[in-house]
Amino acid sequence: MVTVYDVPPEKLIAKTAAQLKQMDTIQAPDWAEFVKTGMHTEKAPLQQDWWFTRTASVLRKVYLIGPVGSSRLAAEYGGFVDRGSRPNRAVKGSRAIARRCLIQLEKSGLVAKDKKNGRVITPKGQALLDKMSKEVYDEIHQ
Repeated sequence: MVTVYDVPPEKLIAKTAAQLKQMDTIQAPDWAEFVKTGMHTEKAPLQQDWWFTRTASVLRKVYLIGPVGSSRLAAEYGGFVDRGSRPNRAVKGSRAIARRCLIQLEKSGLVAKDKKNGRVITPKGQALLDKMSKEVYDEIHQ
């Protein structure tokens, strides 16, 4: 059985994002085209469908390191802020983006709340990721 651990993440995320784009419960908010993804970035993302890519990535992260909350996810998507002549410092990414992705994944039934620990993957979410992993694995090993 092929799992998330057996395939390259970038191909899995791209395929999962295409699948999530077909769901009605996952849609980019109105502010998504203007928002920066964290304090460490200078501009908003250039890709038109970056929201679905981020949501697929969040789903994969919940699969790998769950139970996880929005603060921990923000740290996963953080980076280094340019402070001019001073040394760079690590900062977290946007918690609003992480929180909104988790809420949409929860409405889709792919993620569920765990008591006081954050969110965990549901059997439906695990099945989706395993199915996408199998498709990616088959494309690579033809």
